[in-house]
Amino acid sequence: MKTILSGTQVTVEVAPENPTVVIGERVNPTRKKELTVALREGRFDLVEKEAVLQKEEGADVIDVNVGAPGVDEVTVLPQVVKLVAEVTGLPISIDSSNPSAIEAALKVCPGKPLINSVSGEARSLEKVLPLIKEYGAAVIGLCMDDSGISSEPGKRVDIAKRILEQALALGIKEEDVVFDPLVLAVGTDYRAGKYTLETMRLLSTELGANIATGSSNISHGLPNRPYLNNSFIALSIQNGVNLPIVNVGAPGLMEAIRSTDLLLEKDPKASRFLKLYRSRLKKTNS
Repeated sequence: MKTILSGTQVTVEVAPENPTVVIGERVNPTRKKELTVALREGRFDLVEKEAVLQKEEGADVIDVNVGAPGVDEVTVLPQVVKLVAEVTGLPISIDSSNPSAIEAALKVCPGKPLINSVSGEARSLEKVLPLIKEYGAAVIGLCMDDSGISSEPGKRVDIAKRILEQALALGIKEEDVVFDPLVLAVGTDYRAGKYTLETMRLLSTELGANIATGSSNISHGLPNRPYLNNSFIALSIQNGVNLPIVNVGAPGLMEAIRSTDLLLEKDPKASRFLKLYRSRLKKTNS
């Protein structure tokens, strides 16, 4: 299964046998007061800075989320999407739960973006999937429905199958639907990590799907979060995740991704691993 995403300068191919494609998550005002204020005021200098920095740190795709109190998503999201696409050249992940804002962004987004996201909830399927078909985008399907997030991996996969079935019925290509098994905090339920890893494995083996995930959710509420996050991202890649949504600047995160790819034969001749090492060495010596 190969999912193609493209920007103004870069095209990426997401596939189980390919190196991990990394989505940078930091263009997001959640818990960021300065960015929230800037978005309200129509100032996008912080957005541009974060987007460019994430590309330098190794992001292959940039997630764009402008959802915050006082921000008109329908107006601001397309402006920010267009800016980030222009300054990075990378594919864009349009991150919103507002179908009107998603459509406004799709109208101006170059290339082939990823929509983050649609769920198995009836309203979400009804509003979002037709936009995916109309604009030829790819989409992340969340493994939850109107009853919430199940603790049973099999039930989460059943939701993914229903999302895929409805997408195919609309004429959306199978490869344009990737899935997010949904990561819950292991500090709240010590079994959450195991349940999610098993969901990843089933999505990979039963559907052959490409898999996205917000991996840092695993460590909410616990100390030493980078250690837990980096361990979890390695296990996630081993279980099928190939489109993680992460803070590419987090300590050791990119090293964990590149190391795991190398160990799983996704980095011939260790080229990506060595490229990251050399970039770190150059930065240290500069």
